[in-house]
Amino acid sequence: MTYRGVMVIGEQRGGKLHSVTYELLARGRILADKLSDELSCVLLGHEMEQYAEGIIQRGADVVYIVDDPSLKYFLPGPFTSTLTRLTREARPEIILAAATTQGRTIMPVLAARLEAGLTADCTGLDIDPDDRLLLQTRPAIGGNVMATIKTPTARPQMATVRPKSAKPLPADPTREGRVIFKSYDKEFFATPERLIEFVKDTTQDVNVQDADIVVCGGKGLKTRDNFRMIEELASLLGAAVGATRDVVDLGWVGYPHQIGLSGKTVSPKLYVAIGLSGSVQHLAGMQTAETIVVINKDPDAQIFKVADFGIVGDLFDVVPELIEKLKHRKNGSNVREG
Repeated sequence: MTYRGVMVIGEQRGGKLHSVTYELLARGRILADKLSDELSCVLLGHEMEQYAEGIIQRGADVVYIVDDPSLKYFLPGPFTSTLTRLTREARPEIILAAATTQGRTIMPVLAARLEAGLTADCTGLDIDPDDRLLLQTRPAIGGNVMATIKTPTARPQMATVRPKSAKPLPADPTREGRVIFKSYDKEFFATPERLIEFVKDTTQDVNVQDADIVVCGGKGLKTRDNFRMIEELASLLGAAVGATRDVVDLGWVGYPHQIGLSGKTVSPKLYVAIGLSGSVQHLAGMQTAETIVVINKDPDAQIFKVADFGIVGDLFDVVPELIEKLKHRKNGSNVREG
């Protein structure tokens, strides 16, 4: 049986296309070009046709759309059944999905049904020029090494990719592609699952993965009360609050704020790291930030190796002064505007 091309699993949330789809398209486009094959994108949902042109402009040659009201919200049963059927029909050589809640739920089931291998949480993907196999790179042994994995026999080759580990391609209005609508009987989507409600995370005003600015605090803050400085600074900057695993384990802040191998991967325009040493596990979750500012009293801290700007000093002196200056600037601006 012949397998050709690269397929990415598009992701939508309640009928709106999620930006991680464009990140996957950027990854997939590079792989498809190296294989001289097509890049396709699967979009499951309801009334999602409006996004097909944008998906093509961001790199896809083919967009598969499965439209049904039961697919508007994510349910594992209908989604995995649909993807199993569609991938058996399309027979892609490579399938990529995001390492989000949806991707991490769907892909293991899909791999089992297709009797294929799966490499989870990849940070790097490439094609071996000698055997055309997918090179799947991910952290291993607690993040202390980076392992590159191949799937030599089973097809398709499958991987989930960390969100924010690649930048989307710019939209190209001149690109052309095909949109293919796939229809299945209503009984095909039947499932005992039902969506009861969507519970929004109210612990953060700005989602740490979507934020342009992230202020992250580490165990160097010493207490939960001191960690409030991070929250205050983030509020003044209009930023999301990030935290190391140690801070989350201590209960100072919830897991949605955790950045690193066992938490979220972020790629903001500005990342401010305060009171953290910069373990390999943490660096893997934030080192793609455009600008990294570090505040730490230890000049040999690992985090300085990825910093664009560094302040060697006691955070308990530096951060309060920074907060006061930002408050003064904000209040001064308000006075002038009045």
